[in-house]
Amino acid sequence: MDNARSHLSAPTHDPSFGWGSIFFVGTATVILRYAGFTILTDPNFLHQGEHVHLGYGLRSARRTDPAIEIEQLPPLDLMILSHLHEDHFDRIAEAKLAKDLAIVTTSHAAKSLSKKGFTALYPLETWETFTAQKGEATLHLTAMPGRHGPGMLAAALPPVMGSMLEFQTYEGRIPFRLYISGDTLVYDQLREIPKRYPHIDLALFHLGGTMVLGILLTMDARQGVEAIQMIGPAHVIPIHFNDYTVFKSPLEDFIQAVTAAGLNDRVHYLSHGETYNFTVAI
Repeated sequence: MDNARSHLSAPTHDPSFGWGSIFFVGTATVILRYAGFTILTDPNFLHQGEHVHLGYGLRSARRTDPAIEIEQLPPLDLMILSHLHEDHFDRIAEAKLAKDLAIVTTSHAAKSLSKKGFTALYPLETWETFTAQKGEATLHLTAMPGRHGPGMLAAALPPVMGSMLEFQTYEGRIPFRLYISGDTLVYDQLREIPKRYPHIDLALFHLGGTMVLGILLTMDARQGVEAIQMIGPAHVIPIHFNDYTVFKSPLEDFIQAVTAAGLNDRVHYLSHGETYNFTVAI
């Protein structure tokens, strides 16, 4: 479905194009506020010691607590779900999120969520775009390439998408562009992203070095640095690290790799419950 469109309700906060924020809940869960939109990503509200099921009988225990409970979420305009694994959409989200919340996700995830009673689903294939309007702002959300495992193993894992969010003013300018990697490894198709989007203001990279049966399924420290160099965002926030026992590449390794690559000025680190506030030249 190309260029799906949704008209959203009145702004839930100041719709300024000049500022925004990223609140880090934990894992790959953030709350983005910008241009009047409030957007949730990959909701995971399980607590320390609770387990997620990753398929094929595999489980992983959570090491951390979310910064807030799901009942503390602000009013949401939409949710982005990179793929359907329980550390990205858990049983708490299934039970407690509004069934009419707009969810932009993969076709695979949309089919499953439809069976669970969710009704406002917008499935995207790679390079397809969902468009939403709110007040004077327009959001163009385009699915980016992603691959959750190497070679043939990728076919056994849920399809994953990255996301490119472009916020457009009523005059047609795009003052802010955000990339979210999703649970991808570095692979050749990612090179197409900077060709199509040569300027990216901010990127959220899913790291952690997820390992299952000795196989890498998400970017580790080395691949995270490679992704920064390949895609070229002006600023980077790492997420999806240190939260589960299957995450084998700790944030500390990424910090060291970023320093060694001379990228410290680009990378901003958040602990659970911290907010990254940004300003946008308009």
